[in-house]
Parts: sequence; C-alpha cells; structure tokens
Amino acid sequence: MTKKEKKTGSIREESQVKILAAASTEFVLQGYKGTTVQSIADRANLPKANILYYFNNKEKLYNAVLERTLAMWDEGIGDINPEDGPKVAIEKFIEAKVRMSFKHPEASKIYAIEIIQGAQHLKEFARTYQRQWVREKAKLFQQWIDSGEMANVDPVHLIFLIWSATQHYADFETQILTITNRAEYEEEDVEQVINFLSDIILRGCGLAS
Repeated sequence: MTKKEKKTGSIREESQVKILAAASTEFVLQGYKGTTVQSIADRANLPKANILYYFNNKEKLYNAVLERTLAMWDEGIGDINPEDGPKVAIEKFIEAKVRMSFKHPEASKIYAIEIIQGAQHLKEFARTYQRQWVREKAKLFQQWIDSGEMANVDPVHLIFLIWSATQHYADFETQILTITNRAEYEEEDVEQVINFLSDIILRGCGLAS
C-alpha cells in the first residue's frame, strides 16, 4: 500500500468515525424521525455531501450506528474459548460492556430507544445475527454448567442480566448522576462498577470473585 493510499484510508476512517459520533448524538436527542442528514452534517461540521458519500441515506447511517454498537458489544466476549473457563468469560464480558457504557453512552441509548419503539430497524438483525450470538454464548455457558465449572443458572437470562446491569449506566446516565449529585462520571466510577457487578454476578454463578 502506498503512502497516498494509507493517507486516503486514514482520512476515510476518521471521517466515518466523526460522522457516526455525530449521528449517534443526533439520534439520541432527536430520535430517528426527527434527525436529518443535514442535522448530522451540521453537528459533524461537514458538508452534507460528505455524509451521503459514505452513507447513501439516513436509514443506512442509522443501521451503521446500530451495527457498530452490536459489534463493540460482541468484542467483549467474542474471543472467549471453552478452555478459558466461565470466570474469565464473565469478567471479560462485564468489563467490556461497562467500559462501553461509560465511553459510548449514546450507542446504548440509541439501541434501547430502538428496542422500546418495536425494533423496526433491528427485526431482521435480531432474528439472524443477535439470536445466533445469544445461542452460541448460551451454549458455551451450558457446557461449563454441564461440566460442573459453574452453578446451574439459565445461560440466556445470565446474558440478559449482564446486558441490563451494564447498560443501565449508559441508558440512565442522567438519573444516576442526579442521584449521586455528580456532573459526570469519573474513571474511578468505571472501576467500581466493574468490580461490583463482577463480584455479584460471579458469586451468583458459584464462582469466586
């Protein structure tokens, strides 16, 4: 790859990240219907034509935001192997989800709003990719249960529990900051939440924290 090609690729990647970040904020604030390509362009401080160059229309941009969210969630447990054991899997899953909730709260909020509104743009995605993802991870947890490596808990509901507990800090960010009388989250909050949730969930699964 030439220097010119590397530079072009870098510019493209930076532009897409900037656009997706602006789109995430707009979709949270305005909802899907209230958001326009122009409002995303204004927030990203880019010409509308640049937005349409990378994403043909608002729907494709919205789907890209949702897919990026699910891809980031998948990273937390996607590379877990049976030989790693349930403790490592659960700790890694929780940490990845908590860090994402604190670092990318808009992504979680958009996903939550989409689900509450009937998952119009996610139905096919939920039936294919997400359903398969849950089945694969649940099967892995069931293997550990059958081998006596963890308590006999429902694997699917364990995944639901981790999702809900970790995403709470993103979806209810305003409520949590108000109750705790804080302006924003601090790094120590991230570590505290990771340790707390890991301890509670691991003990519930019969694993030493």
